[in-house]
Amino acid sequence: MQRFYVDIIQGRGSYYDLGRLAGDKLKQSPLFAVHQKRRKQSLRAYDIDFQQVKRYFHTYAPVMWEEFEGLAESLGWSLYDVIHEYSGFQADDVNSGCSAMMNGGVFARNYDFHPKTYEGRLLLWQPDHGYASVGISGRMIGRIDGMNEKGLVIGFHFVNRRRAEDGFTCSVIARMVLDSCATTEEAIALLSSIPHRHSFNYSLYDASMQSAVVEASPRGIHIYKQTTACANHFVSEELSGENRYHTIESKERLQTLQSYSERPQSAEKAYELFNDPSYGIFKKKYGSWSGTLHTTVYEPQSLHILAGIGEQARPLPIDFKQWLNGERLPVTRIFGQIDSEEPFVHM
Repeated sequence: MQRFYVDIIQGRGSYYDLGRLAGDKLKQSPLFAVHQKRRKQSLRAYDIDFQQVKRYFHTYAPVMWEEFEGLAESLGWSLYDVIHEYSGFQADDVNSGCSAMMNGGVFARNYDFHPKTYEGRLLLWQPDHGYASVGISGRMIGRIDGMNEKGLVIGFHFVNRRRAEDGFTCSVIARMVLDSCATTEEAIALLSSIPHRHSFNYSLYDASMQSAVVEASPRGIHIYKQTTACANHFVSEELSGENRYHTIESKERLQTLQSYSERPQSAEKAYELFNDPSYGIFKKKYGSWSGTLHTTVYEPQSLHILAGIGEQARPLPIDFKQWLNGERLPVTRIFGQIDSEEPFVHM
């Protein structure tokens, strides 16, 4: 078993201030050297139309541009370099798994990926305008999953990278939703309007217990409302051609998730179902980019969270409502372990 950790970063202020803070924390981490090395690869891999990306952000998430400016100032990079590397426009996020169950006031989620891609950062972010949120970061600015102050929760689920088109990647899309949407309906509207680079499912749940799965590809959107589980394939016939060739495991996992969702689950029981491999949701295929790295359980009505990393981990309880009222979370790092020697680059 390999032991690893996730840093907890707490920030309040303007979006520019939060960008500065994100950059300052990055420079203190081994991640920065990895990102500097990746920067050279990114420049060779893809181009962006800077003005087009700026127009998109000013249309869908204008305040996030200020965060990019703060990040550029902190890192000593040009704004073009920060937008090219972290805006999630044109960059190709690699495949990730992920399972979600949303029912009875509880949203449970596993994030499945490869350890070397993991940033290991749990952020509590309270901008002076826009919604505060808590979630695990992806590609710095983005979020892998999270919940905002209105109780809206989002997670994403990889379907396919085939036939990518101009658009945003999953983690930045999730961040846009958390920053600007208060309900599942508002999130559906945003997800239906923005350009998507790849094919992903987005699972949604809000404080009124309205759930949905948005099947999103560069070529179309399909929405399932009041659904209770989500895995890694499109269910709708009109988008089934977007799926990967092998979907057996995802379909079997979806059936398992649906069977669990039919029974009322407390947050603690939902966490156990997702974090204990014996229940069939937690995955250990780290070498093939599909091992579970963290388990999060969100309760939209109370704004409570259980967050754990690795296998059969003791979760950290977070009262996000108290944090919003000014209390500081008295924890700076959480620990866990996985049954793999695949390296983490953030440690």
